[in-house]
Amino acid sequence: MCPRLVMAVCVLFLLSGCSIAADEASAVGISSPTPFRPLQEGAPDSLYAGAAPTPFSLPTVTLPTSIPTATLIPTVPPTATLPPVINPLTGLPQADPSLLERRPMAIKVANYPRYVRPQSGLTLADQVFEYYIEGGLTRFIAIFYGNNSEWVGPVRSGRFFDEHIVRMYQAYLMFKFADQRVLEYFKTTDIAEFLAVPEIGSCPPYRLMSSRSVEEYNNYYFNTFLWDDCVAKNNLPADKPRLRGDFQLEPPQEISLEAIRIYTYFSEYSYNYWEYIPDSQEYVRYQEKQDTRDGREEAYAPLWDNVTGLHVHASNVVVLFAYHEFANPYQEDDEVYHIDMTGSGEAYVFRNGLGFPAKWVRIAKDQPLLLMTASGTPIPLHPGITFYEVIGANSYASQGEGEWFFHHTTP
Repeated sequence: MCPRLVMAVCVLFLLSGCSIAADEASAVGISSPTPFRPLQEGAPDSLYAGAAPTPFSLPTVTLPTSIPTATLIPTVPPTATLPPVINPLTGLPQADPSLLERRPMAIKVANYPRYVRPQSGLTLADQVFEYYIEGGLTRFIAIFYGNNSEWVGPVRSGRFFDEHIVRMYQAYLMFKFADQRVLEYFKTTDIAEFLAVPEIGSCPPYRLMSSRSVEEYNNYYFNTFLWDDCVAKNNLPADKPRLRGDFQLEPPQEISLEAIRIYTYFSEYSYNYWEYIPDSQEYVRYQEKQDTRDGREEAYAPLWDNVTGLHVHASNVVVLFAYHEFANPYQEDDEVYHIDMTGSGEAYVFRNGLGFPAKWVRIAKDQPLLLMTASGTPIPLHPGITFYEVIGANSYASQGEGEWFFHHTTP
């Protein structure tokens, strides 16, 4: 086992010479309650239940080596062709371009307790962020734009960090309640009308998975297929966002090191690694299956998607360093973190089995993060799913023989 705590990483890159204008998100602030009123935690639910999803095999996606010729459109001259519609969050040709006419959905997905695994829908998301919540645990926020899934979850509670995702992706936030301090803050901001929490009835489309014998609060799932009808029914914003993406098939010609395995250690309860598979040009996810208290060894198991039956995978794994702070001593007692994803910070980009030192830059509040070298050259992502690991700004990092280690720490 390579040592984890070798080199302290606490450098915060400063953004310079990079002022890219972008329109503000079109959200309109409201002071009234959210369109989908939150129930009290533990209150009786009247959600419809359904059977568990049957895993299915998705066809293998062969990435194009050049831009494919578009299908001819009958209403234009026969010599004219149209380029494929590209999903700005994956860099892949979009099978159903109409899906990109809506706002993305940012859905909170539990990663603990371990019996909630396998989760549903993670391999159908375009991008996923994992971040520390409290008590040594992490949670996912999965962004759905170019795909739908009948089941996404288990859906769990919101955190202050989620505001960054809602703004960057101009998305709706699907979450199951939140700490009262978090929820009250959300309701005072201009993202208030983009919050979707469970309420009585089938809109928003949350439901229980009847085949799972777990606590009800760990058994809520979201059906993205039905969301558009809810948006129309409630006259909610449905305008198409303008989102920026930067992708290319070949890795950038920047200084890089081999990256076959990427370990992230959040705590003795939560740790994982990604392993590169050259044939698919993707990383696959392995998750802890026991804690390391009392001298127990690290132990891992593949992380699967209950909907697709696929190993959770990503074409890009990006480690983001960000400050984790508390607004006051009361929030510190409860570990109610504010994770600062404004400005810029250190990052590492992993793609094609290579690791690139980088920095992340928030060029506009309503656009995804820009990844670049220290000199300011953009680092494009490989087309496909991107998975972000968000760790503390003072976290430790080391690497050797194709293995990278990140140890999350906060002040």
